[in-house]
Amino acid sequence: MKIDLPFHQSWIEEEEHLEVTDTLNSGWLTTGPKTKRFEEGFSDYIGCKHAIALNSCTAGLNLALEAHGFPEGDEVITTPMTFPATANVILLQKMKPVLVDIEPGTLLINPKKIEEKITPRTRAIIPVHFAGHPCDMNAINEIAEKHNLLVIEDAAHAIETKFDGKKVGNMDNITSFSFYANKNITTGEGGMLVTDDDELAAQFQVMRLQGITRDAWKRYGKSGYTHWEQKMAGHKCNMSDINASLGIHQLKKIDAFLKIRQKYVAMYDRGFADVPEVETLVSHGDIEHAHHIYILALRLEQLTVDRDGFLEAMQETGIGVAVHYIALHLQPFYVENFNTKPQDYPIASNYSERILSIPLYPKMSEADVNRVIDTVRTLVAKFRR
Repeated sequence: MKIDLPFHQSWIEEEEHLEVTDTLNSGWLTTGPKTKRFEEGFSDYIGCKHAIALNSCTAGLNLALEAHGFPEGDEVITTPMTFPATANVILLQKMKPVLVDIEPGTLLINPKKIEEKITPRTRAIIPVHFAGHPCDMNAINEIAEKHNLLVIEDAAHAIETKFDGKKVGNMDNITSFSFYANKNITTGEGGMLVTDDDELAAQFQVMRLQGITRDAWKRYGKSGYTHWEQKMAGHKCNMSDINASLGIHQLKKIDAFLKIRQKYVAMYDRGFADVPEVETLVSHGDIEHAHHIYILALRLEQLTVDRDGFLEAMQETGIGVAVHYIALHLQPFYVENFNTKPQDYPIASNYSERILSIPLYPKMSEADVNRVIDTVRTLVAKFRR
């Protein structure tokens, strides 16, 4: 099986190459002036006060939760329809993830079901802006305020997303973004934690680099050596200038990339509109969608093949696909350690059996998009009951 149309391919051009080369030639490779430039550019784009560059979105979620020092065994509410990272940070803080089922159509955490999961030990909510569609942050923030809960937004899919006219990351909550290789803009590996809180931002700066008060650029840069102090037991999750060199120029292209993805999403929507065997996700409310991934949910009762069979058939044509996601409560870790069952979160379980993600990225051509549409339609016809 040869995949000639990959699921994702990053758009890297000459300016990224030149910036990385400049960094390599500068003699300074780790966190330094390029990282600072990227942080400032990202802060301006989001409209937030502070942006702290990290090696992953996961690191951002972890720092945001750890900074509040919640007791072991306390609870954090999140969604089962997410990458393991979202709940892993809860577990690594020795807290308990409490899952809330999703809304049909958007696959977002259902805010109407959150309050029934709140207990005296609940401390926070981590909503995930799935596929680039924002959660209902008005409802979630209202619940959090009512119950005195922290909100940390997982915006790994949502750099360009807006809700009620506000960008994700600019709604008074700590928010973590991803620049992983398949994200809407990439630094290869990387993330950004944003906040308007001066004290938290200063704490995150120290936490990201072993709990010491001066990063390497300040200790060994052009101004010469200066003493540092350790203030806490910190982490090692800072972003390097090599990664930031990509981000500086990727950020300049973010609007152009979004326009291309919007065009391709419209093509997909039209291409599948008259295919009853395929459900596409919907958008609700006053939002701007980041369109990170495009998901098809197969109506399996109308087909003679299951999702994995359809996925394999797609790949046999040379088209790369993925699954976002098989829900957390169906994963062996949760079944073995939390005794979770499919019926605990029936909507997430249902979608987990029938969703797949098809290619969506700016480096595709319109011919590539039409090829995907034609392939899906052909396979649906082949497997139609």
